[in-house]
Amino acid sequence: MAKRGTDVDDYVGRRVRQRRLELGQSQTELGNALGVTFQQVQKYENGANRVSSGRLYAMARHLGVTLDYFVEGLELSAARQPIPELLFKNDKQVIALVRSFIQISDDGTRSAAVGLVSAIAKAEAPQTKPRKKPSARRKS
Repeated sequence: MAKRGTDVDDYVGRRVRQRRLELGQSQTELGNALGVTFQQVQKYENGANRVSSGRLYAMARHLGVTLDYFVEGLELSAARQPIPELLFKNDKQVIALVRSFIQISDDGTRSAAVGLVSAIAKAEAPQTKPRKKPSARRKS
């Protein structure tokens, strides 16, 4: 019977995936840098295989983070809960949007872009009826 990784392995794997996607790297590119196959990178990211300390150090160096990045925010009881930033990381449009946004250097333009996206999101959000305030009763 094959050993399954622990909750911590899952968490570390998700952090590896998060950082790799932030940098726009494929699993193959990361694997080549580490001297492993993309399938091995998949197993690390899915928490199926544990990452050795030496390999984790090599990942950290290649991905431009410190070792503590991979366990930052880890609570042992909550290790299986999704990392909020990862909830949309599989969406290629979101990744493209973030990459494009990062390339905008002018603060005013960045603020305008945020305002535009916020306005679109508000316009498309389901409309909820505003609560009616209780009317004030007059004493006679």
